[in-house]
Amino acid sequence: MKYTLALALFALLFTSCQQQKIGFVDNGSLINEYQEKIDIEKKFQTKINAFQKRTDSISKAFQLEAQEFQVNASKLSQKQAQEQYEALGKKQQMLQQKIQFEEQQIQQQSQTEIDSLISKVKTYVKSYGQKHGYTYILGSNEGGSVMFGQDENDLTKTILEELNNAYSAKK
Repeated sequence: MKYTLALALFALLFTSCQQQKIGFVDNGSLINEYQEKIDIEKKFQTKINAFQKRTDSISKAFQLEAQEFQVNASKLSQKQAQEQYEALGKKQQMLQQKIQFEEQQIQQQSQTEIDSLISKVKTYVKSYGQKHGYTYILGSNEGGSVMFGQDENDLTKTILEELNNAYSAKK
């Protein structure tokens, strides 16, 4: 009985003294310096630039149409002028709705891709931790979830390099 109790106590002591392997990553750096995120941002910046050019072109064309209406309004009867003014107002509202819809589409697409990217990075960090025997990999951010960590426990650069290498290999 004493032998069993001593063995159990030894086993408990042995397991409680084992070191846990803990690392951390800087969430902001890991995401913002990941090449795939940079590429996604470039892609959407190109879409946004094209959208702004179309919007500017549509706005200029509408302004010209409105100016033409103002010049010719004095030549029209009050009823005709009112009808054209209402048609112009409806057209302006329709154009604004179209622009707003397209802008929302771009934002939704961008957010979907960024959310997918973040999920992919989290999965990769989890896999990295399991592969390298970590008990925990914490995420640091400006909010202070990791207030201090020794440099040798900072996995940000290591994981970022592996992510970027894997992404480059897929390209």
